[in-house]
Parts: sequence; C-alpha cells; structure tokens
Amino acid sequence: MFLVLSPFIVLAVGALLLMLAEAFTGSERSLSVVGSIVLFATSACGLAVWLLGTDNVDLSVLAPWIILDRFSLFFNALLPFGAALVCLLSGGYLEEHRLQRGEFYQLIFFTTLGTMFLSAAGDGLTLLLGLETMSIGAYALTAFRRTSTRSVEGGLKYFLLGSFSAALLLFGLALLYGVTGHTDLAGLRDGLAHGGALSDPRVIFALLLVLSGLAFKVSAFPFHMWAPDAYEGAPTPATSLMASTVKAGGFAMAIRVLVTAFGDPASTSWASGWPPVVAWLAVLTITIGNLIAGRQDSVKRMLAYSSVVHAGYMLVGLAAFGAAKSAAIASILFYLVTYTVSTIGALGVLILAGSHGKEAVSYEDLAGIGKRHPALGLAFSFFLLSLAGIPPTAGFFGKWYLVKAILEGGMPLLGVITVLNSVLSAYYYLRVLVFMYMKEPAPGAPKAVPMRSGEVNAALVIAAVCVALLGLRPGATIDASEEAAKTLVQ
Repeated sequence: MFLVLSPFIVLAVGALLLMLAEAFTGSERSLSVVGSIVLFATSACGLAVWLLGTDNVDLSVLAPWIILDRFSLFFNALLPFGAALVCLLSGGYLEEHRLQRGEFYQLIFFTTLGTMFLSAAGDGLTLLLGLETMSIGAYALTAFRRTSTRSVEGGLKYFLLGSFSAALLLFGLALLYGVTGHTDLAGLRDGLAHGGALSDPRVIFALLLVLSGLAFKVSAFPFHMWAPDAYEGAPTPATSLMASTVKAGGFAMAIRVLVTAFGDPASTSWASGWPPVVAWLAVLTITIGNLIAGRQDSVKRMLAYSSVVHAGYMLVGLAAFGAAKSAAIASILFYLVTYTVSTIGALGVLILAGSHGKEAVSYEDLAGIGKRHPALGLAFSFFLLSLAGIPPTAGFFGKWYLVKAILEGGMPLLGVITVLNSVLSAYYYLRVLVFMYMKEPAPGAPKAVPMRSGEVNAALVIAAVCVALLGLRPGATIDASEEAAKTLVQ
C-alpha cells in the first residue's frame, strides 16, 4: 500500500519538512532548491509506480475512495513535474520582488497534493477533500502579495467564485446520492444505469450542477470570469501554477467524474447525453476567449485568456468522448503535457524579463527586448509559437493529435472550428513578437532589464527541452497517454 501511495506520501512529507526547515533554520532562500528536489523526486516516484503496472502491484487497496490506475499515475508524474518547474521559477522571483516567505513553497506542495487526489478520486467525498486542498492553497497563493490591492482583489474574487462553484458541485453530488444511494463514482454509474439515467429530471439537474462546478475549475466560459483577475493579480509563479498544475487537476477531475459516473452509452450519446453541452461550452470558450485575448494590453492578462482558450480546446476533446472513447481522452492527456511545459515556459520568461521589483507584464514593457536580449526573446518566441501550435513544437502535435481524435469521432465541424480558432489565436501570440523585435520603447520610458537567476534559467531550459522533445519525438508520451486513457475507459 505504501508503494502505490508513495507519490502522495513523498509530497506530503516534503511539505511538512519544508515547514520544519523554515521554523528551525530561518533559511528561506534555499527552500526553492529543497522544494524542487523533493518535487522532482515525487515526479520520479510517480513514474516508477506507473511503470510497475498492475501485474506487480495491487492498485486496488484503497478503492473505491482512491483509484490508483494508469490514469491517476499519469497525473502523479505530470502534476509534480509542473510544480517543480514552478518552484524553480519562484526561487528567483520571490527574492527579486522581496517576497521571501517559506509558506509559498508549502502552499505549492499542498495545492499540488490536492490536484493529485483529484486525479485519483473515486468517491465524491474524496473528490471534495482534494478539491478543497487544491483550492485553499490556490486562493492563498493568488493573494500572496498582501501589499498589492490587485493581488488581494484577485484572491478574493477567486475565493468567492470558487466557493460558489464548489457548492454547486457538492449540491449536484448530493442530488445524485439521493437518487442512487451511492457516493462513489462506480456506484453512481451503476445506480444511474438501472434508474434510467437522464430520464429523471433530478439527474439532469444534478448533471448540470456538476458540469457547472467542473467548468469553473477549468475556467470554461461562462465560468471563466475569475481567471483574468486572479492570474494578473497573483505573483507570476502562482499564475504559472494555476495555469498548468491546477488546470490539469481540474481536467483530471472532470474526466474522472464524467467518464466514470456518466460514461454509459445513453449519457455519452450525442442525441441525449452530456457531450453536446460540453461541445457548446468548448466552442464558446475558444471563440470568446480568442476575441478577448486579442484586445488585451497586458501580456500576462493575454496569457490568462490564452489559458481559457486552451481549456476550450481540451473540452472539444472531451465532447468527442462519446464517439472516440479512449482516443479522445488520450488526446486531452497529451495536450495537457504540451500545454503545461509551454505555458510555464512563457510565464517564466515574463518572470525573467522583470527585475528590481517591477514585473514586465505589458506589451510596452517588452518593446525591443528581443534585440537587446536575444536569448530572452528567442525563448519567449519559442514558447509562444508552441502555444500557437506552430510546428515542430510540442503545441503543434498537441493540437494535431486533438483534431485527429475529433475527426476519428466523426465530428468534422468541431475539428474545423478548432483549427480556425487556432489560426485566430496566432494574432495575439505574434503580436508579442512584433513588440519584441519591431518596436522600441517610447522616449523616456523605462526599458525592461532581465533579472539574473540561475533557478529561473534552469526552469526555462528544462521547459524548452521538453517543448522541443515533445515536438520532435512525441511517440513515448503519446503511448503513455493512450495507455492511461484505455485504463480509464475500460
């Protein structure tokens, strides 16, 4: 049992050790290094458990409360890895902006632990515990810059709307318990199958509540209104955690709930199930997110709406589940990997571009920086091109694999909408490149001076290598995604 739970145990123990280290040593500068090492160890541990497979290890020891299968182990590798990169980014950022407080890393750990429980939650009660563990840490990280009204405002909005969405999800699960007498997802599936599923108005209402709660956690339209303010107000490392690890945990929860509890043929049919609702959410999320992102004056806020758009792409894959089954889920998992390394890299460049307590967040802040600091401009260009889906980056293969699954599911219209919106999104990504290489700061305007941080540079190098490898040799990660998806769908 301890072997299969080792990713969770290592992360929880790491958080407690960081608390003790801060209390007894008072050393805050070294905590980023310690945190990164522990998180990398957690990631390696998750991969080791994943590779062991069910033949050698009993993965059912805590079922149905915690489901330890290839799907959850996939996230046990991805989520700590993303958080490790965030810890590296934090090492340079907190010192530069005089925010050196050790609880930042502890909150990252506990938030990541909550997302890992979400990926493995097989019961509504476990799911809610993981959700609150993740959410409380994310709220605190958003408002971490206590002297900034924008940060506190973003944290308060996130907290209020997050609490409301959690209440919707809880109410929906409570209604399902009243109908079926089960709180575990497998029991809900069996109860709904015997009871006629979506023929019961109570079930329809409960499903709408659950979908609303899940849509908020992945920042899908019209539940995305918290994301721009929270992402912009939060310290940029916290923004990168929310845009990557927290979003991945939200999708892990959404996939687990919908595929397990509502995965019967009637519930997943295009005529009477939830896929059409998710498809409409996806199309509106992508289109509206793209239109608003192109009108932003802040690069950080643009990347917040970009995160909303990418959530829409993944929702398109989820909408194709009824027809494409495991191929649709595998495409989402692979997309999450490519998106995680690309968005952390892009936000990491913003961190590196700002120094002396000032963040480089606007287009004007980045004017001419590509000429003055070629390496920084090249790195930002590389990550933005990946987010835009330009070959041969990781982002291109993520979108290609997603569209391929949609077409295999017999949904050409959704595929066309996805491709057209991907082309549209290139505008606001390329706009950054125009400012970096073709514009100069206004006369008298301060010029961005990149900070010097070995930890931030290390995170960017790791992210860039991952983006390049996933773009040139995506086969192993695609295979892992397919194996994880097949385990969940069976």
